[in-house]
Amino acid sequence: MGKLLLGLLTAALATTVGISAPMAPPPQEPTRSSAEGRAVTISRDIHYATHGQEKLELDLARPTIGGPFPCVVLLHGGAWKTGHRRDLSTGGRDGNGQSTPSVMEQFARRGYVAASVSYRLAPKHRFPAQIQDVRAAVRYLRSDAQKWSIDPEKFAAVGFSAGGHLALLLGLVDHVEGWDEGGNLKESARVQCVVDFFGPTDLSLYANSPGLEESYMVPVFGPECKKDIKIYQKASPLSYVTKDAPPVLIFHGTFDLIVPIVHSENLLKKLREAGASAQLIPIRGAGHGWNGKTLTRTIDDSLKFLDTHLKPTP
Repeated sequence: MGKLLLGLLTAALATTVGISAPMAPPPQEPTRSSAEGRAVTISRDIHYATHGQEKLELDLARPTIGGPFPCVVLLHGGAWKTGHRRDLSTGGRDGNGQSTPSVMEQFARRGYVAASVSYRLAPKHRFPAQIQDVRAAVRYLRSDAQKWSIDPEKFAAVGFSAGGHLALLLGLVDHVEGWDEGGNLKESARVQCVVDFFGPTDLSLYANSPGLEESYMVPVFGPECKKDIKIYQKASPLSYVTKDAPPVLIFHGTFDLIVPIVHSENLLKKLREAGASAQLIPIRGAGHGWNGKTLTRTIDDSLKFLDTHLKPTP
């Protein structure tokens, strides 16, 4: 898992969606058990939406016994241009060659239904295609909550880099015209908790860095973004902060040159000024992603945060 996720995290920062009728889940992988947590069942290639001829899919892991459980939507990074849901739903190998659980499986072992979601990528698909897709995924999961042993009132989004940006939008935005298309529109797309790993929060900051803007912003938001700052503002999580924001936990490297930590510092300040619950954990000396013990610790901190807000003590 470490090497695989490292590739995801260190990637450069790095339309209409129609939702078809729910499909039967694909064959499930054998139940996996672990002394470190619950036995889990993994289902892959679940078709949650269709855009033109393009099928959108997610992978899902859930505790084999019990439920309903809170649902965690996992969103990969890659500058909205690269990356894949398998980055978070496929395990890796440790230094001894032993298999390690995926991020998705780690969340499921701790009593969550975890879904790693694919979304359309730029430059073929410009924003808001990406947020349309992840909102459609949340609506799909809510619509089939009973099938997947999900508590429809308890959703969280966990995202890395560009996925962190999308996770924040899932938590902060109730409705924006053009962001909800297709089926299951009676279901809410909002989540009740957000964990953001170094996601950009104020896209207008890239207007001050022509090189980064041309490389990272233009393929996603079009060349118009260089002339119209409102395009950045509409896509920025910072624009949607209110007192009703869900609890947010943020991790950010202090030496991140792709998404400088000021993005997270500004979001933290605005959330707290609004009266919302927010915490920023700076990772000293880290750049745009990390590995090893630091990765293990931040995943564990994420689970503790979600347990606090989605599994309250009676």
